Amino acid sequence: MTRLSKTKWLIVSVVIDAILINCGIIFSFFLRFGGKLPAFNFQAYTNLALFITLVQLGAFYIYDLYDPEKVQSGWDIFFSVFKAVSLGTLVTMSVTFFLRFFSFPRTVFAISWALLILIIGGWRILALRVLKIKWPTQRILIVGTDEVALQLLKELKERSQWGYEVVGLIERNAKKTDEKIQGTFVMGGIKDIVKLVKECCVDRVIITSPIRHRELLEEFAKSEETNVKVEAVPELYEIFIGKIDYSLVNDIPLVKLTKDPVPQWFFLLKRGFDIFLAVFLGILSLPVLLVVVVLIKLTSKGPVFYKQGRVGKKEKLFNLYKLRTMIVEAEEDTGPVLATKNDPRIIFIGKFLRRSRIDELPQLWNILKGDMSFVGPRPERPYFVDKYKKSISGYKERFRIKPGVTGLAQVSGSYVTMPGNKLKYDFIYIYHQSFLLDLKILLQTIKVVLTGKGAR
Repeated sequence: MTRLSKTKWLIVSVVIDAILINCGIIFSFFLRFGGKLPAFNFQAYTNLALFITLVQLGAFYIYDLYDPEKVQSGWDIFFSVFKAVSLGTLVTMSVTFFLRFFSFPRTVFAISWALLILIIGGWRILALRVLKIKWPTQRILIVGTDEVALQLLKELKERSQWGYEVVGLIERNAKKTDEKIQGTFVMGGIKDIVKLVKECCVDRVIITSPIRHRELLEEFAKSEETNVKVEAVPELYEIFIGKIDYSLVNDIPLVKLTKDPVPQWFFLLKRGFDIFLAVFLGILSLPVLLVVVVLIKLTSKGPVFYKQGRVGKKEKLFNLYKLRTMIVEAEEDTGPVLATKNDPRIIFIGKFLRRSRIDELPQLWNILKGDMSFVGPRPERPYFVDKYKKSISGYKERFRIKPGVTGLAQVSGSYVTMPGNKLKYDFIYIYHQSFLLDLKILLQTIKVVLTGKGAR
């Protein structure tokens, strides 16, 4: 018996469906016209072949034919195929009518409708018998021992073929005991959640009581554990408060409290955009940079540029380059300190450079080197990173992605915004990354540069 991963199953089934859809329609032409393909009539099909294929594949998706977990038997497959092919055929007929593709014979529609039900349904029922999908194991920890938790436990055990493996239950203030509920151990309380996730290699945490949401997420925020997926069975107020991302276990809805990983193509697109924009802005800003270099030299003693160690992605150290906006050896007497409002260490032209963000121009080199991106959390010095990791819950989380020249905290706050508040902006960005959000932040940065708002 052949076993396929979920991804391979999806690719194989889409490809086979697409081929059989078109083979079925072509064979319908042969049946209708006695083994011949009339050029005029057949051209109407070739003009619409891609559209017809996409419509039928879309109909298969609508009726869950690409979600094996929702198809339990041969009869399920047959009725789903029947409904999907009927919908796809109806849509295609409607389009050909309104677009006046009258050369597409209506009898071919009728024949292909029957053929597609038979061949698509046939191969899928055969695949159900021959192929088995190899689902990745999902080790699940259920937070709760109430009625909903027990129902969820029962549903997950009945669907173990989809990779579900319940490792245990969590009760709010419980300690690990030999107590079993429906054959599953009560592993401990909320305070034990992070330790249990690591020790038991848990992939997924499901909460059945909303009162525990914040309490549990705060435990994760205090730890370095970031890869676990957290979901909750929602109450009505959680559904009312805004947009939610949900999944199902049978008929039990689960609200996702943690985001799915950002797809790899986003980072490739982001990197390509960073390189293009860095080169473009480097050329465009060269005259401004030359003028600023002269002004810094004329108004203060010391080098024009300076480099400073910063902490980047995965806490890797790198040298960040900037135009100097403070006096030389500004921290010689005080040690590392953050800039403050009306900071006396800032040189005459430094205030303008900071407000306009021109002092960040040398970081175009950091972007080209791959140390930074245009958009992301601002990189901090090791001294402050060590300090904030001890005092701010979840601070380590910001090192999941590359730091940025600008970010949500920079366009929404200021130089003197408290680190804890900046971290909240960083979290919003990290968990909602998208190309459109990057563009929005870049546009807001332009506004900050032109108005000075946010840089004060």
